[in-house]
Amino acid sequence: MNHIRILIPALLLAVGSTGCGGSPTRLSAAPPTPGVALDTVASGLQVPWDLAFASGGRIFVTERAGRIRIIQDGALRPEAWATLAVERRSEMGLMGIALSPDFAQTGHVFVAGAFATGDERAEVRVVRLTERGGRGVEPRVILDGIPATRYHAGAALRFGPDGMLYLTTGDATRPGLSQDTASLAGKVLRMRPDGGVPADNPVAGSYLYALGVRNPQGLAWHPETGSLFAPDHGPSGLPREWFRRGRDELNVIVPRGNYGWPDAAGDQGGGGFVRPLVEWTPAIAPGAMAFYTGAEFPWRGNAFVAALRGKQLLRIVLQPAPGTRTGWRAVAAEPLLRGTVGRIRAVVMGPDGHLYLTTSNRDGRGDPAGTDDHLLRITRQR
Repeated sequence: MNHIRILIPALLLAVGSTGCGGSPTRLSAAPPTPGVALDTVASGLQVPWDLAFASGGRIFVTERAGRIRIIQDGALRPEAWATLAVERRSEMGLMGIALSPDFAQTGHVFVAGAFATGDERAEVRVVRLTERGGRGVEPRVILDGIPATRYHAGAALRFGPDGMLYLTTGDATRPGLSQDTASLAGKVLRMRPDGGVPADNPVAGSYLYALGVRNPQGLAWHPETGSLFAPDHGPSGLPREWFRRGRDELNVIVPRGNYGWPDAAGDQGGGGFVRPLVEWTPAIAPGAMAFYTGAEFPWRGNAFVAALRGKQLLRIVLQPAPGTRTGWRAVAAEPLLRGTVGRIRAVVMGPDGHLYLTTSNRDGRGDPAGTDDHLLRITRQR
């Protein structure tokens, strides 16, 4: 594996209120972390969107073109574990992946992707595959009908600590759907592994867990409290978005919380909407996020957000905020890898105590080098 020395400059970020109705504050610059390096785990991937770890050292990676790849013992297998006929226009394709908590017994792997519906339209579906003989077979759709278009598909997919499957969905470039409780677009959804609606969902008989989001592409639970966090992409100056720009968010997701889109973006607040912990203007285009639980760096409990446009990995220091709506505030930030590896899509905490991340330089918006894209691991410089 190749080591890359990283220099970490300071950064000051504008953030929203801490959830108690105050005016916007600013994040201070966290002390830079010395000795950060990267190991290259695999190269030659094609827009790796998400990854998941299995026992025995295997890493499952989704490529947006529709392939699920396996990395084992530091080698990328040449053949795909499974290939799905996804719709591949612009931002659509194969996206989130989550291994069942009982994967060792069932072999179940869940993915989220965009699929053509036959009428020149597309929809996001959650598909369950089963491993047999080292391949993913028997695809079964457990949820479909989620509006999709070329942009704003969301599609982060994770099992929560409660054993339920959570999915983020974008507004499919139709902002009004985010506030429409009859639509699955612009939401955080919660489902049983068989695709059914959990009996204890905040809205009876509905997958809806939270609403009013634009294009969230990450989900992570705090390792100690179980609080659910998700970043969200802000508006990009389109007429249907009232020409607003920036206002990317980091949110704490509360049951039946309304995050305001399209009526509010970033820290605009008002209307009983849940306000973000962090607002990024100019936009960084946040991808996935993870919490650090390792021991190599003094980062335990810190949130990490991947930035596509921002071309960096952001470490965010959080503090409990009892008595506030979300229970948290963001207090400091440190940029890592800024401008070093290009666009960063996924960040996941590995079972070996290291953070893993993927680049997204072949997605049509980056500047790919000959060996892009990569799966990388953050380690200490030796």
